[in-house]
Amino acid sequence: MTRIRTTGTVACAVLLAAAALAGCNRESNGAGGGKVGIDMPRTDTDFWNSYQQYLEKGIDDGTVDALPLSNSQNDIAKLVANVQALTDQGAKAIVMAPQDTGAISSTLDQLKEKKIPVVSVDTRPDAGEVYMVVRADNRAYGTKACEYLGKQLGGKGRVAELQGDLSSINGRDRSEAFASCMKEKFPGITVHELPTDWKGDVASAKLQSLLAQHKDVDGIYMQAGGAFLQPTLALLEQKKRLKPAGSNGHITIISNDGIPEELDAIRSGKIDATLSQPADLYAKYALEYAKAALDGKKLKPGKTGHGSEIVKIKNGLEDQLPAPLVTKENVDDKTLWANQLEKK
Repeated sequence: MTRIRTTGTVACAVLLAAAALAGCNRESNGAGGGKVGIDMPRTDTDFWNSYQQYLEKGIDDGTVDALPLSNSQNDIAKLVANVQALTDQGAKAIVMAPQDTGAISSTLDQLKEKKIPVVSVDTRPDAGEVYMVVRADNRAYGTKACEYLGKQLGGKGRVAELQGDLSSINGRDRSEAFASCMKEKFPGITVHELPTDWKGDVASAKLQSLLAQHKDVDGIYMQAGGAFLQPTLALLEQKKRLKPAGSNGHITIISNDGIPEELDAIRSGKIDATLSQPADLYAKYALEYAKAALDGKKLKPGKTGHGSEIVKIKNGLEDQLPAPLVTKENVDDKTLWANQLEKK
């Protein structure tokens, strides 16, 4: 999500990065446990609130011995300070989701010096060693969204793309893959790229301007439903452009995240599809990899036992978790994390 540009000094990130799942967790250096420090990147979106619920469940179930969660609120300086506080409190491994993937490198270097391994969730740091990145294939998000919209629109039309922050790897991956797919497979579709910095109010303002200029917008790709869903639907309703799926004038909408509100919007015909970013698996494997790091397990690239693949990246390993397409046909599938989430 939002990348806050702040240069800062340091306090976070990893060690041993050279081997990963596929049943190769045999070697141990006897690290032998310890407390895990966990920083939440933000708690102002439904996706990250859901991720936190799953983290807390895993902690309660005893997956790791965790310190109280900190929250860096989209601020790299806060993340640096929080990591320092967590290590001061005795954290022997860190779980983080750095929104500024460039500015976190010095913190990761410091953590490596302290032999404190790091698991990075949702984002891949540009530099600095990590034990594991737990992340979905974000290029697949852009490609799948393109293919869905292209087919639904019959290869013709005008699409608004509500992009994330292009200085973040997630925003870049989704945007580049979407653009490449549209150019190659659906050249008859005009795409309007609207950078939003992952901010709902920015997305709404830019979409409003676009709708005023082009009455024939008939598709929208939202790169983050947790941030964009409500402001987008509110705007379309205000402009009397929120027509049920299947009716004349309906704008085909595909999103990313898979939060309960998106699934409800699919059921009611307000949007058509989403790609379910696995908040449950992010939490589950973040904790499991933190435990593996503390236990001194050496992991390596390869297929995993949970339907993903661990790949080698320049600064460690990345477990690329699956993100299924959700439409009206499978929106009630009980295996989707948003259908398992306890209502609060």
